[in-house]
Amino acid sequence: MSDLLRVEKLTAGYGEAIVLSDLAFTLGQGEALALLGRNGAGKTTLLNTIVGLTRRRAGSIALGGRDISTLRPDQRANAGVGWVPQERNIFRSLTVEENLTAVARPGKFDVERIYRMFPRLAERRTNMGNQLSGGEQQMLAVGRALVLNPQVLLLDEPLEGLAPIIVDELLAALRNIIREEKMSVILVEQSARKILPLTDRAIILERGTIAWTGSSAALLEDKEALATLLAVAEKK
Repeated sequence: MSDLLRVEKLTAGYGEAIVLSDLAFTLGQGEALALLGRNGAGKTTLLNTIVGLTRRRAGSIALGGRDISTLRPDQRANAGVGWVPQERNIFRSLTVEENLTAVARPGKFDVERIYRMFPRLAERRTNMGNQLSGGEQQMLAVGRALVLNPQVLLLDEPLEGLAPIIVDELLAALRNIIREEKMSVILVEQSARKILPLTDRAIILERGTIAWTGSSAALLEDKEALATLLAVAEKK
């Protein structure tokens, strides 16, 4: 598996505060990575750094062999970085369809494909963004990132605060994106047991450094790592 994303000796943060220290990892073409850790461990900061929203102090980020470390966020998006932030950042004054068509680029993910993936959005294609439920807004945020047809998709806690039925729908869509479409994905989520079955590898951050790395299947079996690094109780 060839490396699509390569992060080397990355140190970054906000202003004078350093959050990430000397991080290094790769993401293969078509690989899905679970990015885990307690609150404040640096997960969102790492995604924000890949997107270009933090102050990089050292190290490099390469996408498809191209160094994107010094590019602006819009240039990184053009280079192939897709992002679904915690805040969703949909256009609330535009319709569902306008949200999707406003940013769509040529590729296999078009508006109709998003509607097939998320039938709720098809039913609400003329609704404004501010007329959608939280779960529908999250679906729209994922769809809007996909119609950019990125090389890598970053998702920051896409299941947070959603009703169980919506969580199930989103998990099914993510499973399709990862397993069937072979999209390269970095997925941040508090509920490790929900996303580890979807992903190939996992990284656990602790205080801005990598505390554990390995296969997702191995982490699911590593009760000590789940308990001590993630405070995940053993399933009864």
